[in-house]
Amino acid sequence: MALHYIAAMRFGMNLLLWTTHVTKDHERQLAFVKECGFDGVEVPLFEGDPDHYAEVGAMCDRIGLQRTCSAGLAPEHDPIHEDPAVRAAALERLRWAVDCTAAVGGDVLCGPLHSAFKVFRDRGPTDEEVQRSADVLRQAAEHAQPAGVLLAPEALNRFECYLLNTSTQLRQLVERVDHPHLKAHYDTHHMHIEERDAGAAVAHAAPVLGHVHLSENDRGVPGRGQVDWQGTFRALREAEYDGWCVIEAFSRMDAEFAAGIHVWRDYFHRPEEVCEDGLAFVKRGLS
Repeated sequence: MALHYIAAMRFGMNLLLWTTHVTKDHERQLAFVKECGFDGVEVPLFEGDPDHYAEVGAMCDRIGLQRTCSAGLAPEHDPIHEDPAVRAAALERLRWAVDCTAAVGGDVLCGPLHSAFKVFRDRGPTDEEVQRSADVLRQAAEHAQPAGVLLAPEALNRFECYLLNTSTQLRQLVERVDHPHLKAHYDTHHMHIEERDAGAAVAHAAPVLGHVHLSENDRGVPGRGQVDWQGTFRALREAEYDGWCVIEAFSRMDAEFAAGIHVWRDYFHRPEEVCEDGLAFVKRGLS
């Protein structure tokens, strides 16, 4: 039963471990991910156009890797901003990300799609802001549906976001949007900070769960830190979750990105450890 369950899942590696912009120069890393036994890769969307990502998708096809994508929003693309023009810019940015995801051949677009990254307003979220986010996301989901792309907004910890910090808030937003092409994105790193019971948090999100990031508390190799992996894996098994499980870890290889997410030191000797040891750990835990 456990082997059947894990066979239905797909395991991915987030390419932010190496770069914010995937090109043909990363073919070696992609081939290594395939050799490790991953089903696919998660392609970050920071720049570029659909034509570029179509080329990346063709390269992944040659190697034998499926794709998901991740994206974030800058202050000028904030879905919860009081200015309608900024919210309109957010929708256009999400549509761009959907188009790039479709071009690369991805079936999920995940990340903090609900609000601008690290934008704070010296208070907690208002219901009006949550509604603005839901309105923009619903329109983005309408754009994603014919492209066959699932939108998966992600709750972040309180130091990176104030709109959505918990599994409960995430589920409430997904239910407010109420669209078949939008589900919840659960990330173990953020929920390790915000939730008291990882298993309960996964179980609460389970009815709307569409994507999972497996990320250690220090953003290093899964299994070497403090995340409640036993509770997380048990809850995913009990929920019979059979979607993507993507390992996410960060390095200092891209200095600008590392500074943006406050990665000041290395959490492993070589990035390949994340793929080799991380995937083995995750598969053992889920089976």
